[in-house]
Amino acid sequence: MSDAARPDFTPLNRERLIAPGPVEVAPNVLAELAQPQMHHRAQAGIAKLMEAREKLTRLLGDPYDAVITTSSGTGAFEGALVSTTPGGAKVVNAQAGKFSERWGEMARRFGYDTTLVSKPWGEVLDPQEVADAARGAHTLLITHSETSTGALHDLEAIARAAKAQNPDLIIIADGITSYGVAELRPAAWGVDVIVSGSQKGTATPPGLGFVLFSPEVQARMIQNPERGFYLDMTRELAGQKAGNTPQTPAINLIYALSTALDRLLSVPLEVLWAEQRRKTDALIAAGTALGAPAWAPRTSPAVAVLTPPAGITGRQVAAQLAAMGQRALPGQAPHEDTVFRVSTMGYADRYDALAIAGILEDAFSALGVEFERGAAVQAAWNALKPS
Repeated sequence: MSDAARPDFTPLNRERLIAPGPVEVAPNVLAELAQPQMHHRAQAGIAKLMEAREKLTRLLGDPYDAVITTSSGTGAFEGALVSTTPGGAKVVNAQAGKFSERWGEMARRFGYDTTLVSKPWGEVLDPQEVADAARGAHTLLITHSETSTGALHDLEAIARAAKAQNPDLIIIADGITSYGVAELRPAAWGVDVIVSGSQKGTATPPGLGFVLFSPEVQARMIQNPERGFYLDMTRELAGQKAGNTPQTPAINLIYALSTALDRLLSVPLEVLWAEQRRKTDALIAAGTALGAPAWAPRTSPAVAVLTPPAGITGRQVAAQLAAMGQRALPGQAPHEDTVFRVSTMGYADRYDALAIAGILEDAFSALGVEFERGAAVQAAWNALKPS
């Protein structure tokens, strides 16, 4: 948008992060980062580490042990892989988008005997196809919520089918945008390891990864994995259970994380999951009213990945939103023009979903799309009604 075409009120707009990570962070969480520097070996630092780990387990809803890494979610996933899977083992990677493809590339680089089960971007994985490929494998790598496509794969059905074929299979699930956002019951479903990161559903600044290990998989973890030192999860888990970390942790972020988790844990998990679902359904309904329906047939509650009307690209929508002070994202390469992505993960509520619906109306109007004013907002309101 040229300066001449930009509305004169634009400088008064509140800038928003409406992308699927990093997400907006609550003021009281940010205030934790303004404390005088604390020491991670002091008793207060040890207590905060233990407190944050306990809250991460409660947010999962199952008695898994949490490891907090000073890394992104990718670093946490790498640690989970090399600390559970011996060199040369057969690894199956189920992929249908940018981030699930990353785990297959990771496995190949480490020299694992890697088998890929692929679907086109925007489609969902077939549970039986994944299960058949996992017969005889040591480890299955799978993404629950695919941030690049907006698909929520049926992790429950996939895990149960795979374990029926191969009871000894270790399943490592990328829950980076599903943990704390979508229904996730790993113990009941047979998922051994959940991986996530701070800049998504837990509404904390970037810099922390989380790995949550089932009690059963802990007995199968590798002592001193040859591909892991900093990310040796066996050593890290033992240390963190005792309130210690082998390396210096990002203790400031851990303080912030503990505070951020209080908001999510203030309601039952079922209430949290249902409200996250309604917020994203509101964004999808708003997009549909504007001629921009969801890309995936089974949508994630973490992000609305929408296909713009003919003649408009995902990059154009994202650029128009940026000109309005609203940070969304186009698609991931090679689909930058196919879709655009908006989200209410993080410090956002149902009224933010309504605001985004109105923002989309302004953006689409500026791009020349014809629609009835108020249609997207009304559609969002309808989606927010309790079912």
